[in-house]
Amino acid sequence: MTKFKTRKAVAARFKVTGTGKLVRMRPGRRHKLAKKSSSRKRALSRSSVVDAGQLKMYARLMGVA
Repeated sequence: MTKFKTRKAVAARFKVTGTGKLVRMRPGRRHKLAKKSSSRKRALSRSSVVDAGQLKMYARLMGVA
């Protein structure tokens, strides 16, 4: 079986936790921040875990699965 190369675009956007989960940043924090509330911007600044339906695909692209 051949090895898969890590997709660098995916590796820049996701990080692997110690338990093997993938963590991502939330979109919507780049521009047009004046119209967003402080609580919404604070929630967008936190990272979140990748959904279970997409975990297999991104883990394979990262080369961890």
